[in-house]
Amino acid sequence: MPTIRNWYKTIYHKLFHLDDRLLLIIAGSIAGICSGLAAVALRLSLESVLEWLHGFRHYGWAFIIPAIGALLSSLYLEKIAREGAGHGVPEVIYSVSRYGGLLRFRSSYSRLISSFLTIGSGGSAGPEAPVVMSGSAIGSSLAKFLGLNDRQRITLVGCGTAGAIASIFNAPIAGLVFSIEVILGEWKFVNIIPIAIAAVAGAQVSQAIIPEQVIFNHQPFLVGASDILPSLCLAVVTAMISVLFTKVLRQTGKIAKKSSFPLWVRAVVGGCTVGIIGIFMPVVLGEGYHFIQSMISGTFSMSVFFIFVAVFAKIFATAMTLGWGGSGGIFAPCLLIGSLTGIVFHKALFSLFPTIGCASEGAYALLGMTGLISGVMQAPLTGIFLIVEITGGYETILPLIVVSSISSTMSHYIEPASFYFKELIERGQFLRPGTDARILSDLNIRELIETEFIKVSENMVFRKFIEIIKTSGQNFYPVIEDGTGEYKGVIQISAIRKYALDPGMYDMIFLNQIMDTGMMTASLENDLQEVLDMMDINNMDSISVVENDRFIGMILKTRILDLYRRELIMQTSVH
Repeated sequence: MPTIRNWYKTIYHKLFHLDDRLLLIIAGSIAGICSGLAAVALRLSLESVLEWLHGFRHYGWAFIIPAIGALLSSLYLEKIAREGAGHGVPEVIYSVSRYGGLLRFRSSYSRLISSFLTIGSGGSAGPEAPVVMSGSAIGSSLAKFLGLNDRQRITLVGCGTAGAIASIFNAPIAGLVFSIEVILGEWKFVNIIPIAIAAVAGAQVSQAIIPEQVIFNHQPFLVGASDILPSLCLAVVTAMISVLFTKVLRQTGKIAKKSSFPLWVRAVVGGCTVGIIGIFMPVVLGEGYHFIQSMISGTFSMSVFFIFVAVFAKIFATAMTLGWGGSGGIFAPCLLIGSLTGIVFHKALFSLFPTIGCASEGAYALLGMTGLISGVMQAPLTGIFLIVEITGGYETILPLIVVSSISSTMSHYIEPASFYFKELIERGQFLRPGTDARILSDLNIRELIETEFIKVSENMVFRKFIEIIKTSGQNFYPVIEDGTGEYKGVIQISAIRKYALDPGMYDMIFLNQIMDTGMMTASLENDLQEVLDMMDINNMDSISVVENDRFIGMILKTRILDLYRRELIMQTSVH
């Protein structure tokens, strides 16, 4: 009687072996639904705990509430889940970049728990990065269960991401765009269809459980041609704030890592700092969605000075939350900082030009949010579609495009790598799927080394060397020092033709007189990309590998090409 596994394999090969598009659509839908449920669970949990804790905020000791949440979050991640603190999106990008989207199953719930503790207690972070981590891990685990290859697994990671973002924001197009623009980085037809379906599935789950059209409601904005020039100016401002936000986040994290305090102490320090700021400016606490709603609706009552200060207070509070041991994302802080920036800009604009006929404060809050999202993530399409979907502000689409494109372009000019990519690029870990660098990174330099080479002595007379090459097919001969075995150089057959054609020279010269001592060598510490760069720069078809002055072998370009082709086939074939 056939086992369940044999039955599964039979169905799998009959339906999906010839064309995996149907498989990816079905599996992507499942990933989208599961990640959507995870996102809804986190969202409802956060709403409940934030409402419950709101009654305690007026007490003098309330500043320790974010510290308690950050402490519990850090202890959970470090002692139980055994994962690093932070927001998790770079880890997803890294897994796609280097390991074909391979993620641990426990990541599907560990970040949800840690971010619930951080954000629910008032930490300045957002819920989107944890659900991205969760959805990505769900997609990766599903691909592992189905026995899919790297390319298919990466697609399902994108499906999980799209479903999570679509569910948490009720924004399927933004989920699709973010997944492809930021996580995968490649617009391929084979990816777009299943990811789009997963995004819709995630959004439908959210709609079924939380029946609402948009997160932020507003009256229609009257936006006209008079708003184009102010939008250009606002884009410059949001680009500057984006770069500042990115730098403060990274520098604060570096300072925390250099400190001698354990993670749980850093988390308490960061949480207390946020709690103290929150006493004077409650706007910095939690995700801040109700403050964003009031800004869009035009009911936000803070003075322009305090709004201006709140921009930098929120930046610092988010940096202390994420850099000092908390867990969460930067979407929600970007939305709040962007809306505050838009409000300040609008008020400053009207104080300078009282008769200017531009749109309301709420419209500029939307434009500010787009500018921050696009600038920090350097993902203009994500900024546009996210803001349009979560607000329904389609009438602002033209200035949204202007602000998003200018802000992301200026941010990229000042800071070439986005917040998500910067650290990965600095560590040399950012490789997009399907690129030569990604495939080469999977090849081990040791498996490329040819070791079956005849070695010759530096004191060998040329006549004896001629006898050796008569029976050998080698084009290169490593030269070794007598006694020590130390590598001295290499002899290329093409370089000794003038001596080989003159028999009178056979007994007059030794190999140390004609060997090439200046040819570049590689070591086992070099990665394959470095080896290829050395070969290309020096116009070499092969290179000697030398370790501790000992000849190990040679790497041939033909061998690299052969293994490259095999690796490419393996990454794109069904297991």
